[in-house]
Amino acid sequence: MALPESGVAFDYQIGGAYAPPPGVRAVSRDRAAKPAPGLYNICYVNAFQAQPDATGWWETHHPDLLLRDSDGALVVDKDWDEALLDISTPAKRERLAGIVGGWIDGCAAAGYQAVEADNLDSHERSQGLLTADQDLAFGKLLVGRAHAAGLAIGQKNAAGLVRQGRSLGFDFAVAEECGQYDECGAYAGAYDDRVFVIEYQAAGLTAACAAWGGRLSVVLRDLDVAPAGEAAHRRRTC
Repeated sequence: MALPESGVAFDYQIGGAYAPPPGVRAVSRDRAAKPAPGLYNICYVNAFQAQPDATGWWETHHPDLLLRDSDGALVVDKDWDEALLDISTPAKRERLAGIVGGWIDGCAAAGYQAVEADNLDSHERSQGLLTADQDLAFGKLLVGRAHAAGLAIGQKNAAGLVRQGRSLGFDFAVAEECGQYDECGAYAGAYDDRVFVIEYQAAGLTAACAAWGGRLSVVLRDLDVAPAGEAAHRRRTC
């Protein structure tokens, strides 16, 4: 298992793969994309929520694994239009770990070195139906699956859970807007500076670079993480 180096030049390409900019040594791409040759490749997996275009698949094949409120309506992360997965019981966590674990195995087979498991903080958007302990319990299953496949695994967000995440075996962190919200230090302390920071606002990039630019991997991307060549594409670094 290869751990990422701290502070390496990084690009966040989960919205579509493209040729990495010169000097980039680590890249994160969606699990459907191929790794970038010669770089440290992180495989993006939405582990705790359903991708917007995958809700129908979940409804068809595993409707009981989607979190629902007392009226039976899906509980949705409205910021990203993602239905939450129901990790509320050990039995459901095991079943979900089988599905997500298959994706993780696919990342390894494709040649990735690591996986980022998005939305460890899904309980914060669950309308009180999930707890941090349940998210962590599912995270532990994912850590085991990734390590068994020979992959390092990154904690995605949830700055308040870095101590617990590290103790579960997460190897590094992928932190959105930790500069914007003054959270980068929590990730850096827990993961020995093995932190990939993605900012979406100029002020966040300025803050992250001023405090952590010499230690952490920091990049500014557009909110849609559009590929290079598209009008919405934006990328800056320290």
